[in-house]
Amino acid sequence: RPTQAVCVPTIHLHMTAATMQASQKDFQKAQEQLKLLKKDPGNETKLKLYALFKQATEGPCNAPKPGMLDFVKKAKWDAWNSLGNLSQDDARQKYVELISSLVSAESASQKKEASPEEGRHDGYETLIVTTKNNITKIMFNRPDRKNAINHQMYREIIKALEEAGKNDSTIAVITGNGDYYSSGNDLNNFTNVQPGEMEKMAKDGAVLLKEFVGHFIDFPKPLIAVVNGPAIGICVTVLALCDLVYASDRATFHSPFSQLGQSPEGCSSYLFPKIMGLAKASEMLLFNKKLTAAEACAQGLVTEVFPDSSFQKEVWARLEAYASLPKNSLAVSKQLLRSMEKEKLHAVNSRECEVLTERWLSDECVNAIVSFFQKKSKL
Repeated sequence: RPTQAVCVPTIHLHMTAATMQASQKDFQKAQEQLKLLKKDPGNETKLKLYALFKQATEGPCNAPKPGMLDFVKKAKWDAWNSLGNLSQDDARQKYVELISSLVSAESASQKKEASPEEGRHDGYETLIVTTKNNITKIMFNRPDRKNAINHQMYREIIKALEEAGKNDSTIAVITGNGDYYSSGNDLNNFTNVQPGEMEKMAKDGAVLLKEFVGHFIDFPKPLIAVVNGPAIGICVTVLALCDLVYASDRATFHSPFSQLGQSPEGCSSYLFPKIMGLAKASEMLLFNKKLTAAEACAQGLVTEVFPDSSFQKEVWARLEAYASLPKNSLAVSKQLLRSMEKEKLHAVNSRECEVLTERWLSDECVNAIVSFFQKKSKL
């Protein structure tokens, strides 16, 4: 968060001194409000704030362009440079408005949290976890980031699966909050890494991913995915490890691994060809084909598709009926269905993580991610 002193620019002829003084006062107040925010607004918002602050205090970007591999400095430079010739007055106003919106959103969130949902579990920041009517619901809760999975969220999902596997619920359900089910890996996981730390990042990431997927493989109860919107990457691949997948007709399924210089994970290299056949699996895993909900259902990845208008009502009525079935019978039956595959799935998971470690350290992968961020910054 910027802390340097703010320089008051020269008053333009079309503005009165009183208007300028009030604007400067609002700008300084906004900086104080930023320090008081309790929740991290996310990297994209922080980049916008950084760029607007620099534009408001120094004018158009005047710093030399950083090297391609200095992801953090380059992201900051790109954000500032993208403001072009935006005036310092307009930048200051946009800065104040953005912080005001963050303060309002956090205030509304705190009011909502003051009356917690029935059966809500404590200790989660990126998820909403509840147990009610014999169902443990694990809801991805980063709607402002399209439920992208950062390192904290990976660990919290692992924790939620462990708790759901041991508590008195009959089934567990995974879904998303907002318009997206999940946009997959938060690529900002890769941006705050210095060149000398790349190898450690890759190894640590592979360990976390292996543990994450392992919890889906070993989950002892029926695990049902309720896909409320677009699904990308890791959250698509682990669907094959769920027992049922219900999708809204507005959901899509995309695993753009080769586009990002990466390789399949979540046991998809084994389960996708087994579920949908080698040719269809290759379209998804090699050539980045995005499936509609209807296509995913026809190919066996999705159990059933529902109209979005009635999706939640129809699906949750079914889930409540499933949750009334004898708990131990369901658990034992699931183990019979899955036991013959577990050893194979763990072996596949280990191999996929080994290959991904190599991919993350490759120039091809680094260049693909840099290219992705460049295209994103131009949108």
